[in-house]
Amino acid sequence: MPVSSNSFVTRILARADVLFTFALFGTVLLLVLPVPPALIDVFLALNIGVSLLVLLAIVYVKDPPEFSGFPTMLLALTLFRLALNISSTRQILVHGFAGHIIDAFGHFVIQGNYIVGAVVFLILVVINFVVITKGAGRIAEVSARFTLDALPGKQMAIDAELNAGIIDEATATARRVKMQKAADFYGAMDGASKFVRGDAIAGILITLVNVIGGFAIGVFQMGMSLGESLQKFTLLSIGDGLVSQIPALIISIGAGLLVTRAADNNNLGTQITGQLIRYPRAIGIAAACMAIFGLMPGMPMLPFFGFAAMAGFVARTLKGVDDEKMPLDASGKPAGGRGRAGAKGKQGEQAGAPATVSSGEGDVRKMIDVDAFAIEIGYGLLPLADAKVGGDLLARVTGVRKTLAREKGIIVPPISVRDNLELEANDYRFLLRGRLIAKGSLMPGRFLAMNVAGSNIRLRGVPTQEPVFKLEATWIDEAEKKTAELNNFTVVDPSSVLVTHLSEALKTNAHFLLGRQDVQVLIDHIKGSHATLVAELLPDLVNIGIIQRVLQNLLRENIAIVNLPLILEGIADFASLSKNPDDLSELVRRRLGLYFVPELEIRPGVLKAVTLDPRLELALTAKVHRTPTEVGLSLDPTTGRHLLDELNRRMAELATQGSPNVIVVSTEMRLPLKRFLEPSFPRLTVLSFQELPSATEIENAGIVPAPANFARSEIKAAA
Repeated sequence: MPVSSNSFVTRILARADVLFTFALFGTVLLLVLPVPPALIDVFLALNIGVSLLVLLAIVYVKDPPEFSGFPTMLLALTLFRLALNISSTRQILVHGFAGHIIDAFGHFVIQGNYIVGAVVFLILVVINFVVITKGAGRIAEVSARFTLDALPGKQMAIDAELNAGIIDEATATARRVKMQKAADFYGAMDGASKFVRGDAIAGILITLVNVIGGFAIGVFQMGMSLGESLQKFTLLSIGDGLVSQIPALIISIGAGLLVTRAADNNNLGTQITGQLIRYPRAIGIAAACMAIFGLMPGMPMLPFFGFAAMAGFVARTLKGVDDEKMPLDASGKPAGGRGRAGAKGKQGEQAGAPATVSSGEGDVRKMIDVDAFAIEIGYGLLPLADAKVGGDLLARVTGVRKTLAREKGIIVPPISVRDNLELEANDYRFLLRGRLIAKGSLMPGRFLAMNVAGSNIRLRGVPTQEPVFKLEATWIDEAEKKTAELNNFTVVDPSSVLVTHLSEALKTNAHFLLGRQDVQVLIDHIKGSHATLVAELLPDLVNIGIIQRVLQNLLRENIAIVNLPLILEGIADFASLSKNPDDLSELVRRRLGLYFVPELEIRPGVLKAVTLDPRLELALTAKVHRTPTEVGLSLDPTTGRHLLDELNRRMAELATQGSPNVIVVSTEMRLPLKRFLEPSFPRLTVLSFQELPSATEIENAGIVPAPANFARSEIKAAA
C-alpha cells in the first residue's frame, strides 16, 4: 500500500526519539571508525544544513525560552562537528584526501593559497571565539543570574495577583511554568556557551596538529619535498578547519541572537523591522547624513546618494501612512502621538479611553464578566499596591480573605485591585458586582490618628473622619506620630485604613457574595466527613437554593457559618416543618446561639441588652405580616417614630458605656423587628429569648416603653 509523503514524514517525526538516539550513537562511532571520503562529504553537508536550519529557526522564535532544546542541540552539534574533525583528520593524514568539500574549500574558496587560507581561518576563529562566543556567553551568564535572582520576587508577584483576583489559577500556573522555563533555559545557555568556546579552541588546535602532522607525514613517509608537503597538507588542513568553523560560526551567531532576544509577539525580522521604521524622522535624518558622506572629497557619490534617496523615499512613505492612521483633532491636525496611546495601557482603558477589542468570542464573553468584588484606587495610591516600592496592599487583601474564611466560614471570591483614572488621586472605592458600596480617601506618606480615648489634645495635621466607624481623626506626619501615641490616639498607616474598611465592607455584604455555586463548594468540602448528613439533606428535603437563603440570612446578621455541619443538621431537622428559608433560619439560630451570643456578652454569662415593654411588644406582634417569601412589620408613623426615637436614646447610652447594641424580644418578633430596624440601626443586634444559652443572664440596659397615647384598644386587639 503506497504511503503519502505527509504520512511518511509524520511517522518519522513520531519516532524522533529513536532518530536522535541513533544520531548520538553514530556520532560516537565517528570518533573511532574510519569513514570514507564520500560519507564525510554527506556529513559535512548535513552539518552545514542543520546549522543554517537552527539559525533560521532562531529568527522565527518569539520568546527565547520557546527554544528550550537549543543548549542540548548545541552540545550535540559540537560533538558531531568534533567527530567529523577527527574523521577528516584521519583521512587527510592517511590518504591525503578527505572528500570533495574539504578539497573545494582548500583550493577554490582560498584560491589554493595556504597563507591566505591561514589568515582567513584565523580571522574566523577570532570572530567566533573573541567576539561572538564571548559576548553570547557573557549575556547568557548575566541573564541566568538575573533570572534566578528575580525568581522569588516574580513568584510572589504571581501569588499576589492570583490572590487579588487579577489573574485566575490557570493563568498563574502558565506564568509559573513560563518563569521556570526561562530560568532553566538561561541557566543551560550559560553552561552551553562554554562548549562553544571550547569548540573554537579545539578547532585551532586540531588545524595546527593537522598541519604539523601532515607536513611530517608528507616529508618522512611519502617522500614529498618540503614545499609540496606544506602546500598539500596545509591546504587540506585549512580547508578542513574552514569547513568546521563556518557551521560553528553559524551556531555561535544563533546562540548570540537567541540570548539577546527580548520576548515579543513577532519573529525577529518583524520585530527589528518594525522598530527600525517606527520613527520615520530618524530614517529621514539618516538619508541626509548619507548624502553628506557622498559629498565628501574622494567618496563615491553613486552608492551614498542611491541609499540616501532610498531612505528618503521610505521615510516619506512611512510618514504619510502614519499621518493617515493618526486620529485628528478639531482643527484637522494629528492629535497625540503613537507612543502615548500605547503608554496608557490598562489604565487608559479603565478610564474610558478607546481601546481596540478583538472580535473573538472569548474576548466578547470577557466584556460581560463582572467582578464579584473589586477595589478601585486613584493613581496616587498605586504605590500601596506595588510590592517593588514596599506596598503591601495585595498581601493584606489576601489576609482579609483568609481571615473571613477562618472567622465567618465564607470563601470570599478573588478581589480585583485596579486603578481608575476617573477617581481623585488619593480616593478609593469598593464595588460589589459593579455597584458602589463604599468609598474613602487616604493620604499616602501620613498616618491616621484616631481619637478613641476622647483626648483633648489637638494634633497638627489634616482633620478627617475615620471611614468605617466615623471616628474623629487626623492625618499626621511621622514627626507627630509619637505625640499621638503618648496621648492614647490609635495610629495606623493608610493601608491599614483601607484594609479595615475592606474587612467591614466584606462582613456587611458577605450575604451578597455567597452564591449557589459557593454553597455547593462548601457542601462538597464537608461531604467527605459528613456524607450521611449531605445524603439525607440533598436532594430530598431541600435544594441548594434554600440552603443558600438560610446561610445568607445568617451572614446578613453577622453570624458565622463556620460550623456548617451543625447548620445543615438544623435544616434537616426542621425541613419537614417548613421550606421557608426565613423560618428555617430562625430555627437554626436557636442551635447556634451557644456560639454567637457569648461574643455579645459584656462579661462571661452576662448580656447587657434593651427590651420592649410587654404591652408594646404584644401590640407590635399583631402588626407582623407574612408572605410565602417575606416577613415584615407594618407600623403607623406615630408608633414607628416613637420606637426609633426610644431605641436611638438607648443605643447612644450603650455606646457611651462601650457595650454592644443588643435588643432582646420574643421569637415571633425577632425577625420582623430586625427587618424594620435594619435601615436605621444597621449595627443593632436583635436576639430572641429562645436563642440565649440557658446560663446567660440579661442585664437590662433599658425598656422601650409604649407611646403615651398608645390606644388601649390596640393592646386588647393584639391580645
